[in-house]
Amino acid sequence: MTPLEITALGAIWGISFMFQRVAAPEFGTAALAELRLAFGALVLLPFLLRQWHAIPGRLWPRLVVIGAINSALPFALFAWAAQNAPAGISAITNAMAVLFTALLGFLFFGDRIGWRRAIALLVGFSGVVVLASGKTAGERVGLAVLAGCTAALMYGIGVHLLRRYLTGLPQAAVAAATLGTSALLVLPFAVADWPAGPVPASAWGSAVVLGVLCTGLSYAMYYRLVQRVGPSRAVTVTYLVPLFAVAWAWWLLDEPLTLAMGVACTLILGSVAMAQRR
Repeated sequence: MTPLEITALGAIWGISFMFQRVAAPEFGTAALAELRLAFGALVLLPFLLRQWHAIPGRLWPRLVVIGAINSALPFALFAWAAQNAPAGISAITNAMAVLFTALLGFLFFGDRIGWRRAIALLVGFSGVVVLASGKTAGERVGLAVLAGCTAALMYGIGVHLLRRYLTGLPQAAVAAATLGTSALLVLPFAVADWPAGPVPASAWGSAVVLGVLCTGLSYAMYYRLVQRVGPSRAVTVTYLVPLFAVAWAWWLLDEPLTLAMGVACTLILGSVAMAQRR
């Protein structure tokens, strides 16, 4: 079942970028991030209620900070990028999270990086340069790449903070807590930036699926996978997400496949594979 589950998770996270591409222009950055956080938190709320006692009260300030870094900021950045570049662009930059995790571990947490991961980082960043140089989405594609890479950097920071401060806690409950507190943080910005006119049903449907399936249920699937097969095998889903995202966007949104996207995807995913080798 594991290969099927990893493939299904890759397909779900891949299609999330397409849903963002549909919903972001209608809702805007803060409102879409809020909906994704809120719906995701509601799906995972039963885990939090069942395991509330396992999270000490002194850890809640950390949960708020980690939630902002690992959820609120990345979701807002990807929502902004979705308004300015094809879905595949954001998905490809998302794969940089694995490389940023390795780099941050080396710089700040005492992890050894080794020559293979050092080369992988250089190859991955060269892929980012190729991606940012693409002209398909117009002159703002570079800023969209920057937003996606910043979101991936936030994910990398979040991984280390989770390992350092929240190890041993029930991960589904932690996910519910971080998503819920992040939803509260983003709420004032979402209210201030809420669309003035009616939002099309397609955008509402995309936002609901993005929060319920691509955030809440997929987080539960991923944590279950990590517990059963370990993080080193579960992280292989990273290789599938950009491929599915580009395929979904090409099939359902008629977004073009460019040479720059293909080269960048090859470089970044190749570097991620190299970094993961033991």
